[in-house]
Amino acid sequence: MDGGPSLLPVETAIAANAKADRMLISSARAATLKLTNQRDAAAPHAPVLIRGADSFDLQTALPIADPALDLANPLKGPFKADAIDWQDNAVAAMELARIAGILPAFLVNPVDAGEAEHLAASDLDHWSDTINLAIATRAKLPVSASKDAQIVAFRSADDIREHVALIIGEQSSEREPLVRLHSECLTGDILGSLKCDCGPQLDAALAAMADQADKGGWGILLYMRQEGRGIGLVNKLRAYRLQDQGFDTVDANQRLGLPDEARDFPLAARMLDLLGVNAIRLMTNNPKKVAALEAAGITITERVQHQLPDNPHNRRYLETKRDRSGHLLT
Repeated sequence: MDGGPSLLPVETAIAANAKADRMLISSARAATLKLTNQRDAAAPHAPVLIRGADSFDLQTALPIADPALDLANPLKGPFKADAIDWQDNAVAAMELARIAGILPAFLVNPVDAGEAEHLAASDLDHWSDTINLAIATRAKLPVSASKDAQIVAFRSADDIREHVALIIGEQSSEREPLVRLHSECLTGDILGSLKCDCGPQLDAALAAMADQADKGGWGILLYMRQEGRGIGLVNKLRAYRLQDQGFDTVDANQRLGLPDEARDFPLAARMLDLLGVNAIRLMTNNPKKVAALEAAGITITERVQHQLPDNPHNRRYLETKRDRSGHLLT
């Protein structure tokens, strides 16, 4: 990156002979390496620069990057934390890894790694800027919950993800729509996973909107392509593997060096704005969604509880959302 060293993502590196004296990792991983006395690991996503007794190659770097490999690959030290004099670039690199859905771990100034692509920390600015989001197309889409539905697709020139809104009932400026922000969940929405409540929440939201439509109201489901609360599918499944070892949802994400909440809720506000909607009844148990939408200029006239029964496989997951993520029960 411009103004800093060359960084090679450990996970996507194909240069088999690449080696480096230092690695950039998250402070959560630094804590695993017993470096908490050298660097504060209170912010799990913060970058830490480390060096080892020997150089890092891809074989030794991957277990340092991926906490799911700890048990099968004992980490060999000693390791030392170095000061970072290119902090902005280090933070940007960690965030770029999250956006790409890869592990936040890099070889620093690697040799035999090929030609580098120049980036700047400022290149991240447009990722949080939703101004370029626009409606790409719309069409009628009868669904099982309601035959009177319309789908609207959104696209941005700065992002390959395509988000959609499903409008159920007749759109009206006289009544606030019942709105649900639903983040993509392949395992729950498509495969019927019992580890989360995403699939049942999706079905129940559509049913509630169809009921509103039958009574003269309407609803909007915003289906946002932010898998794994924004960390991506593969990293979500890595977190599942850590949950199999006994970690809860929050701790699993933090051990990966990733945020437990990385979704872009202002994006939903932009989608509503493009639909001509500025006041809604929001289906959620998550106060962060309410705060984020209100901060983006959306009026929440009512928070509608959206809680479903648990099962033996997702009970701890739901308890963690309540106890550690601040989700409300009523």
